[in-house]
Amino acid sequence: MNRVLLPPEELNTALAALPGWSLDAGELTRTFRFATYLEGAAFLTRVAEKAEALDHHPDLCLGWRKVTLRVQTHSAGGITALDIALAEAADLLHGGEVSRHA
Repeated sequence: MNRVLLPPEELNTALAALPGWSLDAGELTRTFRFATYLEGAAFLTRVAEKAEALDHHPDLCLGWRKVTLRVQTHSAGGITALDIALAEAADLLHGGEVSRHA
């Protein structure tokens, strides 16, 4: 997968197609919410497995009924197609697990 920085217009287009994601301090960021702590932990594990398969390792933070992902390609110094792919994968893995308590 391409580890070249996305030009600003491509990044803006990609971000527009990723509801819930934002750009914060040069990282794609999203907090996913869950009905229980264990649902969040299971999701975190699935994201970690996908990240490992992509050889890409985001910052993952497990909290009470929530998981926050912070994604960027450190070796490129910003957002690449790999980051977009991981964000899309996380969204797919999240599926219908939206918290009843969001």
